[in-house]
Amino acid sequence: MIKFATYAVNSSRGRGFAEAAPRYRSDFQRDRDRVIHSSAFRRLEYKTQVFINHEGDLFRTRLTHSLEVAQVGRSVANALNLNVDLVEAICLAHDLGHTPFGHSGQDVLNECMLKHGEHFEHNLQSLRIVTELEERYAEFNGLNLTFETLEGILKHCSLAKARELGVLGQRFINNERPSLEAQLANIADELAYNFHDLDDGLRANLLTLEQLEEVGIIKEQLKIVLRKYPTLNGRRLHKELVRHLINVTIYQLIENTELNLKKYQPTSPEEVRLAPAIVQYSNEDFAAQRELKKFLLKNLYKHFSVMQLRFKAENVIRSLFSAFMSDARLLPDQFQAHIDKDGLPRVVADYISGMTDRYAFRQYNRLFTVETV
Repeated sequence: MIKFATYAVNSSRGRGFAEAAPRYRSDFQRDRDRVIHSSAFRRLEYKTQVFINHEGDLFRTRLTHSLEVAQVGRSVANALNLNVDLVEAICLAHDLGHTPFGHSGQDVLNECMLKHGEHFEHNLQSLRIVTELEERYAEFNGLNLTFETLEGILKHCSLAKARELGVLGQRFINNERPSLEAQLANIADELAYNFHDLDDGLRANLLTLEQLEEVGIIKEQLKIVLRKYPTLNGRRLHKELVRHLINVTIYQLIENTELNLKKYQPTSPEEVRLAPAIVQYSNEDFAAQRELKKFLLKNLYKHFSVMQLRFKAENVIRSLFSAFMSDARLLPDQFQAHIDKDGLPRVVADYISGMTDRYAFRQYNRLFTVETV
């Protein structure tokens, strides 16, 4: 068995339902494999990242995003001698609870739930999927993942929710940090979506190189690329630029994390919990990432064409929620069966959040579009 650094997670606290240890895999490899074979993971192929899936075959989906997050996570974990399998399991599972139509779907579903005194947050929905909703095993609901993977999926939650979750939520009550593997998965997610959304924005011709030069880190890397390849242009230039940006950002993250490890000197996962966040950018690099996020918000996520898609998506989610709340008989039988236990609003949220983009459109058309015979 591979031996990781002493501050890395080397073994598991266990699973909610006791199982024999796998014969030829680690506990975290089993977690990763269970995520990959889950229905929720397959559905990510047809869930929006920024651009609705049918808008173009080469734009990223939640599935490709999750794979790219896992790749970034593995690379950094190897450099820091962390538990690569645990990082990968968390990265692959982190978006399982995402709604159709990206963050706009989550926002409007939460808006609908608030009217019934409840909330919807994709992070908590991911946890709900792997602990309750997946139905693959005879002996338990969910995927029965290890404590460490569940903790990594749960990036944030309210104190009230933390108390409901018991030992899994205890770190929020105690103001402690999660494992380094969980910290890494969280920041790998942000790194991947920043630069890959940038890449998709260039591909969609919603962003130009002239606009990108407003961002310090991009302007700096563009100069480096053009100095090395002065005749490069078009798509190859875009790809080379994004590649440089990802590489330099990963190097910055690794180097600053190594400095933090020397500064705080944790010798065990328990000491990691008591230290400040360790897997972090330097203040300067964090400011550069924040500048990039502001640029993407202004120039990509609020671009009129993206906003038009968002408007359409929000209308679909809102209409479906209203229809199912007005008449629970419209829900499939397997969802109706959970109403007494979970309440109608939560069951409706489970159903809608599990839809792919195209299935949500299909359901909307089935309920609201009048077709001639």
